[in-house]
Amino acid sequence: MFDYQAPADLLKERVILVTGAGDGIGRAAALSFAGHGATVILLGRTISKLEKVYDDIEAAGGPQPAIVPLNLEGATAQDYASVADSIDENFGRLDGLLHNASIIGQRTPLAQFEPAVWQQVMQVNLTAPFLLTQAMIPLLRQSKDASVIFTSSSVGRKAKAYWGAYAVSKFGTEGLMQLTADELDEPSYSIRANSVNPGATRTSMRAFAYPAENPSDNPAPEDIMPVYLYLMGPDSKGVTGQAFDAQSRPPKAPTP
Repeated sequence: MFDYQAPADLLKERVILVTGAGDGIGRAAALSFAGHGATVILLGRTISKLEKVYDDIEAAGGPQPAIVPLNLEGATAQDYASVADSIDENFGRLDGLLHNASIIGQRTPLAQFEPAVWQQVMQVNLTAPFLLTQAMIPLLRQSKDASVIFTSSSVGRKAKAYWGAYAVSKFGTEGLMQLTADELDEPSYSIRANSVNPGATRTSMRAFAYPAENPSDNPAPEDIMPVYLYLMGPDSKGVTGQAFDAQSRPPKAPTP
């Protein structure tokens, strides 16, 4: 696993927006960020799931979070502008943005891939992060130390057959991250952007993609949080445009 020990107050007084915060890695990140002092804005499409995360954060004694219900499949530029206006009104800045929400779509050969599903995957996995990042840039510039994390995948760095739109969307995510990092590397502001490949993790998306796999063979979302905490906190200041692996391990020693 990524080797980082986060101080208890790592994210104290920071305001962080997490997409797909109701389940899986997004939920774990929201709880972890709040547990380290951040005020977390929970964005997702299922209000009941967001409310459960909200209650769990409060029960653990974290700062009071906020809920933003939004379905990324149909969200428009105006919807993201409205989210930005609400954050500006309530907080005046944004210190962190985790683009976590993604969908797989179909795992099928390109010859059989449904164009409507292709568009759906691109909308959620690539267009939504573009529009949300664009809307949040003025708020990120109000922060003294802002971090944007894009969620990538191993198939977004080396494509594999039958991963279709998901793989292509994650290649696009890496490009969007690099573009964001380069454009926002400005002397007047402190904004960094990086990507994280979570690797095989015990989530419903992983179970859908690999139904024959034993979930217990994979780490839980909580286990891969060190890289997210590192990138959201001040220890990664100045680190930008980089592709990280949440489950990076030292190479094994050769077998005698």
